Amino acid sequence: MNKPISQMSRCELIAEMNELTAEYEKIKAAGLSLDMSRGKPCKEQLDLSDSMLSILKSGEDCLSASGEDTRNYGILSGIPEAKKLFADICGVNTENVFVGGNASLQLMYDAVARAELFGTSQGSTPWCKCEKVKFLCPAPGYDRHFAICEAFGIEMIPVEMREDGPDMDTVEKLVSSDESIKGIWCVPKYSNPTGAVYSDETVRRFAALTPAAKDFRVFWDNAYIIHDLYDESPKLLNIFDLTRGTENEDMVYMFTSTSKITHAGAGISAFISSAANIKEALSHITAQTISYDKLNQLRHCKFFGSADGVREHMKKHAAILRPRFEVVLDAFEKELGSREIATWTRPRGGYFISLDITTGSAKRVYELCLDAGVKLTGVGATFPYGKDPKNSNLRIAPSYPPIEELKKAAEVLCLCVKIAAIEAFSA
Repeated sequence: MNKPISQMSRCELIAEMNELTAEYEKIKAAGLSLDMSRGKPCKEQLDLSDSMLSILKSGEDCLSASGEDTRNYGILSGIPEAKKLFADICGVNTENVFVGGNASLQLMYDAVARAELFGTSQGSTPWCKCEKVKFLCPAPGYDRHFAICEAFGIEMIPVEMREDGPDMDTVEKLVSSDESIKGIWCVPKYSNPTGAVYSDETVRRFAALTPAAKDFRVFWDNAYIIHDLYDESPKLLNIFDLTRGTENEDMVYMFTSTSKITHAGAGISAFISSAANIKEALSHITAQTISYDKLNQLRHCKFFGSADGVREHMKKHAAILRPRFEVVLDAFEKELGSREIATWTRPRGGYFISLDITTGSAKRVYELCLDAGVKLTGVGATFPYGKDPKNSNLRIAPSYPPIEELKKAAEVLCLCVKIAAIEAFSA
């Protein structure tokens, strides 16, 4: 039946519920074990980079472009060719790039930790000495951003996430009026989990913010900067082109990595900001480590050759990921499209689909799926403190399961959404 559930009679609801329940019990009896809880690359994606593992065969292969032996200590901010690789991808100068280890999340955590301990620049008050520190958190958003705030006791203020980015009227009003607001989390391209791309107007408004706090920072997590699923991809305005030479030149911290480009646990990452911010960060990082894994940086540079090499590599990822996204979106359209019980995003890139279902039913759908052998991202993960005010959002991650398993998982998910919706309407 494809009639909207809200238009069905009680007899029709009972009849469909009986059919859905019988189908659900058969699925439970099948003993499925399917996981679409996190946006992990699948095996085929990881295989794309395996030749990088043997690219350095001798000591002579380990020399950087400047002749430095990458097996040794030194070059704290990253080898020149790795800095250039990230600079060309992100449209910045190499002096604005610091190359770290495998995780941009670590660089984000460290940036918050330095601000807590030392302030964001010479002479600024360490956040730990402030009476209150708050961050704006576009929601639905990325759970690991929220976890960093919780780790440091930073108060999180949800801001509505829209198709073109956060609600900028709210962002501008709060940032300009509250000195305790020290930062905002952003995933500007293919935002986690909605897949939204910030519009040119949104990026311009970010660049022109007038924060009450002089140490306010925009945490620009560009995790999916080149993770397009289709050839015709939306373009993201370069925020550094807008802030360079202005009073907001030091306001933006950008982060990115190759974690979903090469090997997810063994990539390289970058912290990108003004020359003054990079210098400030290095003054503290030099006490933390002597250098990051320069051999891995060199492997990546030799493997790709250039930023264009990375872009060509990402087309191979897209060919693997695109069918997975389309399997899920096709299932949503077929099973839920006419029922008026769900809406979902149709991202052009990134790793997630955001599914909004009947208010108050997300936890029920999660439990039904789990009992049927399908693991989803925990309900509330996309909101600060794990509290979805409508109990309606689910983050769907199509990347990891094989296609046939993904088809089955999508089928089970749609079934559970319909069951929960009928329960809600019949209550």
